[in-house]
Amino acid sequence: MNSASVSPRRATIRTVAQAAGVSTATVSYVLSGRSGRTDAPGVSTETELRVREAALGLGYRPNQAARTIRTGKSNLMMLSLTMLSDPWSLSVSKAVGAAVAPAGITPMILADTDWRTAIKRQGADVVFIDAADEEGDAQLLAELARSNRLVVFSETLEPNGFDVVRSLAGTSMDQAMDHLTAVHTKVACLTSANSLRSLNSVRYGAYVRGLERAGLELRENYVATFDGDEISAYEAAVTLLRQPDPPTAIFATSDFVAIAAVHAAQRLRLDVPGDLAVVGIGNTLQGEAMAPSLTSVGPSGFFDRLADFLVRRAKDQSGPPQVLEFPWQLLVRDTAPAAP
Repeated sequence: MNSASVSPRRATIRTVAQAAGVSTATVSYVLSGRSGRTDAPGVSTETELRVREAALGLGYRPNQAARTIRTGKSNLMMLSLTMLSDPWSLSVSKAVGAAVAPAGITPMILADTDWRTAIKRQGADVVFIDAADEEGDAQLLAELARSNRLVVFSETLEPNGFDVVRSLAGTSMDQAMDHLTAVHTKVACLTSANSLRSLNSVRYGAYVRGLERAGLELRENYVATFDGDEISAYEAAVTLLRQPDPPTAIFATSDFVAIAAVHAAQRLRLDVPGDLAVVGIGNTLQGEAMAPSLTSVGPSGFFDRLADFLVRRAKDQSGPPQVLEFPWQLLVRDTAPAAP
């Protein structure tokens, strides 16, 4: 047989151990990620480096299926993100990516897909769900939590076998509206069509209350809706700003909508905030980093703290479900500066 046709043997823990001059138990300990834990005795830095160099040189790849059977853990984390292009989703993804690397956890993103069916086919140690607002979701989550560790972002759900991440909006959205009406009498709202139809829309409700407090009329032509993506939000903002009597301020019900409004204003050669003030909701990294920076309401340090919590849950799935709460605040930046 031609030797060139023989496939090289797959590197194993045993061959890595032989190359590094250590036991197979040491190799397993180092490559499992446990050596980085502060609560474990570990091995010396020199030994760990020797093991990792040997594994790299031999092209060792762990047998994930075998590891899952042996430990009961897959070292996988699934993120169900309703709209991946949303700056909020991108901020979650970025923070989680930075947090899981040192922990030896691989993130999987379920983007623009219904978690209600996909979650049954995965084997992740922990699943983060960013939206569970349909009728029957609470019961479904409770059922899925019997065999999955779930962390759910929700302003209304209570923990029932799963963890809940909750934003404590409090009066921050009211403060955002008061911030706008202190200077502007022509304040519009950009919101999703679903939110406008909902009787329990907290964000649209904040807009309506803000107008009432300022003694301003709710003008139908100042409420623009979109279908759920950036293009639709951008087109709604352009239509809103092309009116004969356009608004001078926009209260957007999420940061990605606010960013679309800023881009629409720039296309129409409007100065932000000179001709148009814009406030978003979410306090995303993209909104903070853009120019002009986005005035927004949201929790401070949310994304890093969420990522750390997900890593802890992936490592240790014991313990009762809990609520992780994040107070909100108004963060005044360039798109809607404070009144003179």
